Amino acid sequence: MTQGAPRTPDRRTVLGAAGAAALAVPAGLAAGTGTAQAAETGRTHGQGGGRGYRSLPVPTVIAHRGASGYRPEHTLGSYRHALDLGAHVIEQDLVPTKDGHLVCRHENDITGTTDVADHPEFASRKTTKSVDGVSYTGWFTEDFTLAELKTLRAKERIPGTRQENTLYDGRWTVPTFEEVLRWADEEGRRRGREIWLHVETKHPSYFRSIGLPLEERLARLLRRYGRHRANSPVFLQSFEPGSIQRLAKLVDSPRVVLLSGAATRPWDFTEAGDPRTVADLVTPAGLRWIASYAQGIGPTLDLVIPRDATGRLGTPTTLVRDAHAEGLILHPYTHRNENTFLPAEFRRGTDPAAYGDSFGALARYLETGIDGIFSDNTDTALLAAADFAERTAR
Repeated sequence: MTQGAPRTPDRRTVLGAAGAAALAVPAGLAAGTGTAQAAETGRTHGQGGGRGYRSLPVPTVIAHRGASGYRPEHTLGSYRHALDLGAHVIEQDLVPTKDGHLVCRHENDITGTTDVADHPEFASRKTTKSVDGVSYTGWFTEDFTLAELKTLRAKERIPGTRQENTLYDGRWTVPTFEEVLRWADEEGRRRGREIWLHVETKHPSYFRSIGLPLEERLARLLRRYGRHRANSPVFLQSFEPGSIQRLAKLVDSPRVVLLSGAATRPWDFTEAGDPRTVADLVTPAGLRWIASYAQGIGPTLDLVIPRDATGRLGTPTTLVRDAHAEGLILHPYTHRNENTFLPAEFRRGTDPAAYGDSFGALARYLETGIDGIFSDNTDTALLAAADFAERTAR
């Protein structure tokens, strides 16, 4: 999409249909699965007095960094818009400040998600660091106090793809996780239901190595706001199994191990000399090991249905069946509407930023039996989930 170009018809169609139907989705899901109605009625909004993650609608729609397809990610505006669209769960990624506060950013490198480069007073903070074996040059949260970080404004991370999101650049600050917890409680009281969160510890080994461990700080906040119990409306997630094991000793909140590409290795495994890769963790034995300390996995969608050399979807793996056999739920990531992110057969036209056949791709993924999906486009995912519920109810 070029600057100033009108929205494509595909995008107008998706947004119009989704906006009209979002509020009706839970009822449709209830008809198909029998779980949504229980999830949307009789809930408490407060201190972990809910019915637990098994009461959530299936498939669960998780707002990836909020409604990040429509607002700059990890802002209160993005989180609130996701709720307004009907998201079942809202995701946060946590990194620390220099003075130990947990803030919501996808990465500790804030070069692309804030206006820090426009602040001459912070020019000297630009540096190069190695994080999990990768070199980055920019500005990093751990070099700022919270007060300093609050002088910055959030902006769209991928403006070339999501040019319309730049309208909201500068509107919101970087939220602390404690602010999000208070916001979730307030929204719960206003909406009369629990507000579910999906909280990731980012680069936990790296931050522990520089004296800013995440897990203990996170556990203290969860206890302070009553989200530390097994039935609390929160999932805890990490790409490092060791972080989830550490959290399991601190709180009883439901836990999810995130899984990247099959050939990759969790960073804590690399540091410990553990030779296992993700391919080992998605075997029945690996899943049994994960089930000993976690309740779910968050695999990349390619671990559920691999793509071939042309970028088209192939044959589903046995991951869903094998994980369910160990009692694990699956929350794969990440669905997005734009052509550039979709499997090849669902792209439409030549503009990588235009919307493709997102519903077609979602149908393929939901048919595998996954329990939920992370999506940048909450409304699209909810409509696809409603379609799936109707098909399975016939």
